[in-house]
Amino acid sequence: MELLARAPLDLLESVVSPFCGAQPQWLRVPETGLVMLQARAGGTGERFNLGEAAVTRCALRPDPAVVVCEAVGVAYVLGRSKRHAELAATADALLQDPACQPNVPADLLARIEAHLAEAHRTRMARALATKVEFFTLAREGQAADNDEDNA
Repeated sequence: MELLARAPLDLLESVVSPFCGAQPQWLRVPETGLVMLQARAGGTGERFNLGEAAVTRCALRPDPAVVVCEAVGVAYVLGRSKRHAELAATADALLQDPACQPNVPADLLARIEAHLAEAHRTRMARALATKVEFFTLAREGQAADNDEDNA
């Protein structure tokens, strides 16, 4: 579910949209709400409220006219994209039902993982390019003291 929630919308659209159909059986229509994000800080790890984030969720069974699938797909995606939630829930349902799994490309999750890994590498390379090495006189003074002690 995490991979489907973080997958790029265009990849899900190209792979999963043929199975969406016009009339999925909605158990929970896509709805957007807010969740409180919490973080931990300090040596004690006490929690604090970092802020709020928009999340869209839904639950469905795929359209029986398109694919016969008894599994229920659930999705929670960060942001306000109802289409992304619907596609992720449809993919979740298809991947749960052994009879429907052959319909989904076998490498779907691997393609999502590869895309997310590449995005992570790009982000890390961009952050590394801005890294600053500080050289302080205190550090140089300590190095000089160590040299005198070794002599």
